[in-house]
Amino acid sequence: MRTRVWRYWLVLGGLAVGGYFLVPSDIWQSNALFDIIGMASVAATVVGVRIHRPSKPIMWYLFAAGYGLWSVGDMGFGFTRYVLEVEPFPSFADGIYLLGYPFLTAFLFVLIRGRTSRRDRAGLLDASIITTGLALLTWAFIMHPTVSNNDLTIPEQLVLLAYPAGDVLLIAMVARLFTTPGARTPSYRLLMSGQIAVLVADILYAYVTATGVYEGGLMDAGWLLSYVLFGATALHPSMRSLSETAPDRAVRLTVRRLGLLTATSLLAPAILVTQRLTQPQAIDWVGASVGAIALLVLVLLRIAGLVAQVQDQAAQLDALAHADALTGVPNRRAWDLELSRHLANARRSGDPVVVALLDLDHFKRFNDRYGHQAGDRLLKEAAAAWRAQLRADDLLARYGGEEFGVCVTGRRSAAVAEVLGRVQASTPLGQTFSAGVATWTGEEAPERLVARADEALYQAKHAGRSRVMVHDGQTIAAPPPLPAPLPGITATAG
Repeated sequence: MRTRVWRYWLVLGGLAVGGYFLVPSDIWQSNALFDIIGMASVAATVVGVRIHRPSKPIMWYLFAAGYGLWSVGDMGFGFTRYVLEVEPFPSFADGIYLLGYPFLTAFLFVLIRGRTSRRDRAGLLDASIITTGLALLTWAFIMHPTVSNNDLTIPEQLVLLAYPAGDVLLIAMVARLFTTPGARTPSYRLLMSGQIAVLVADILYAYVTATGVYEGGLMDAGWLLSYVLFGATALHPSMRSLSETAPDRAVRLTVRRLGLLTATSLLAPAILVTQRLTQPQAIDWVGASVGAIALLVLVLLRIAGLVAQVQDQAAQLDALAHADALTGVPNRRAWDLELSRHLANARRSGDPVVVALLDLDHFKRFNDRYGHQAGDRLLKEAAAAWRAQLRADDLLARYGGEEFGVCVTGRRSAAVAEVLGRVQASTPLGQTFSAGVATWTGEEAPERLVARADEALYQAKHAGRSRVMVHDGQTIAAPPPLPAPLPGITATAG
């Protein structure tokens, strides 16, 4: 029953709204039905909070208080019209109506804060663009005519300006809610639909009262439907998750959002064209210019944010494309690029370049005995230990599988063999490697240099593993031992 009560509410509310339009608008019964629908919606919100027990009940009570004040304002309006038979403007009902805006704004603010876990600059800019465009539209066709109307008294102008100003504030909050990354639950859709209905009705009312006389009609439908939708928002079970923090995700500029932002950005020239065609003597150049400049600045900030985001993503993709996912050292692609760069620099400087290929001994046997996870851990720990024995300018890369490449500039093969001795000693878990070393001739291609090191590596493995072999350009041989040699490790003077 609790999961279906919102459906019953929508059906009964829809029937009540339809019944309102069957009663003549100039009799008190129609106003009484209007008030009943409004207060019943407030009661439905309170019932929804009691049934579903949301984590932030105070937020929902702010919501109920906000549009509950609007409903009280409706009753005050009906009282002056049908009981006192006067229609003063401004009246005490206007004060009650306006008092509802802060409560609804507070509700939306708490809701938005709850749905965002971090600073959302892109969403904030999008909401600012939408709000600025609609605020410009409100100023051009509602607020500016009110300010320019000399037949209105100061209190009348202030009240007539206060309504659209409150609506602009709600537009800002609704636009920000639209751009938050939270889940689009049924409760969210009901809330947004109700907010749009009431904003459209309010804007139409402000325009009509600024240019003529309010006589009900479709505006009443907007307000009544908003009451019904607000009640359904609180009665739906998904209201519990409406204010839950959304997981962090990449901000995406969807086609729908891009279309909305584009249309909003074009409002300033559209307003000028409309005013030129309809009121050529009353074109508001100042308001349109200020709005256009504000929109341009916001759009440029949004574009700058998109460019920065694309650049950051490109840098991340570039890093991922050139780093080995398991060990974190450069991968085969980065090895090819960096080796070519090292050789190009050495060609200009004349420094020697030595390349070594290292292959972990009996790695398949290690995997079979301890498992692939242990093998992966060995590769990661070995890469970290080897990297610590090399200089910052030396290149260590995962060449493939359990094979790694080392490129050292500015040292001869004897010194590199000595370094490989320290590297061998640092290999974790008591493991060893075989290595093949080749010194660049100064002319050969990178592929040929690596091929010679690979030939030397093959000979090191064939000779019993856990040793270094050197390819001097003609032959492959085990170098003479260093002082205090490590077991199984030999080096060469090159």
